[in-house]
Amino acid sequence: QVQLVESGGGLVQPGGSLRLSCVASGFTLDYYAIGWFRQAPGKEREGVSCSSSSDGSTYYVDSVKGRFTISRDNAKSTVYLQMDSLKPEDTAVYYCAADLLGLCKDYVLPAKWGSWGQGTQVTVSS
Repeated sequence: QVQLVESGGGLVQPGGSLRLSCVASGFTLDYYAIGWFRQAPGKEREGVSCSSSSDGSTYYVDSVKGRFTISRDNAKSTVYLQMDSLKPEDTAVYYCAADLLGLCKDYVLPAKWGSWGQGTQVTVSS
């Protein structure tokens, strides 16, 4: 049974940092692409970043490039999203998702992803 559990969210001031974790169980993380999404109230779910298992490539949506970093520790079955220089517009529920194909092609499309975590709230406010 594929399971993803996010953690690390919270309240942070603008300019601050948070590190989100996505712990995977029930499957071997090595073979899966992992994506991070976010959804703010009243908005559609947005693809933020992706880590490919096929070639180690990483991808970011333009709004987070240079501020967010995705990484994975396959031995710990964990994918991280380091978020620096946070802005109020980063406020959202953040979700991780897994895809057995291992590729990040079309990663911004929620329909691509077969498994999702329950989400963790990130609030950026002074």
